[in-house]
Amino acid sequence: MSLELWIAFALASAVILVIPGPTILLVVSQAVAHGGRSVIPLAAGVVLGDFTAMTLSLLGLGAVLSASAALFGILKWIGAVYLFYLGVKLWRTRPADAAHSAAAEAPAGRKLFESAFVVTALNPKSIAFFVAFVPQFIHPHSPTIPQLGILEATFVTLAGANAALYALFAGRLRNAMQRRTVRRWFNRCGGTALMGAGALTAAIEQTP
Repeated sequence: MSLELWIAFALASAVILVIPGPTILLVVSQAVAHGGRSVIPLAAGVVLGDFTAMTLSLLGLGAVLSASAALFGILKWIGAVYLFYLGVKLWRTRPADAAHSAAAEAPAGRKLFESAFVVTALNPKSIAFFVAFVPQFIHPHSPTIPQLGILEATFVTLAGANAALYALFAGRLRNAMQRRTVRRWFNRCGGTALMGAGALTAAIEQTP
């Protein structure tokens, strides 16, 4: 793979990742609710989720999703319902609940990781998208597997960095908010955004 081709892929990936989608809405909402300690588990969940989605795409699931309306619908509704569930849960969270003891932080971090992973990995549109996006940057006269490894490592690294930056910004925003009423308002706005993302996910139509 040439350096020019890799740079083109990295730039295109960065543009795609910066545009907020369901994953970034989740990251921002959870970071506002939980603060700076949420950055690592959220970013790690996004990295593993994108790695899973890209790997499934390259193994052929993306093509299967494009051909199977039933499988596409199943994954779509699982993702939509989960996003809606997370939105309702965040909307109902009280700011006082943020004062956890140190012993309670481990399971909270695990839940943040799991939520970021599920939302990122179970997006059928992303899985199908990778099938169309990644091959454009494969040099036909070079070994395919090493190129796929480089592209996948590049994308998931950029995805993790992007999620971490969004989470850091949202976490700092939370630290600047000291009043419970303001935090409650942000929680409800974030919960509403997640429920809206769930509704939009449910409305996604399979492209022929």
